Amino acid sequence: MSFQESVIKKYKLLGYKVVKVMKLSENGFPDLLCMKDGKCTWIECKESTDTLKPLQKYRIEELMSLGFEAFCLQDKKGIIYGNTN
Repeated sequence: MSFQESVIKKYKLLGYKVVKVMKLSENGFPDLLCMKDGKCTWIECKESTDTLKPLQKYRIEELMSLGFEAFCLQDKKGIIYGNTN
C-alpha cells in the first residue's frame, strides 16, 4: 500500500469523505480533499524520498489564507509544511 493510500484509509476510518484530486483548472493543489462536519482539509502526500515543490507550498499557503486546514504529510515524518487548525 502506498503512503497516499494509507492516508486515505486513515481519514476514511475517521469519518471523512475523501476525494483524490486528479486535475483542477490550476496546478499545484494538494492530492486529497477531506471533508467532514462542514469543514475541508487539504492534504499533500509525499513519499519519504519526495520533496514539496514551490508551487505546492504556494497552494498550501493560499488555502490556509482562505481559512482552510492545509498541510503536507511525508511518510515517516508526519507534517512537514502547513497547519492543522
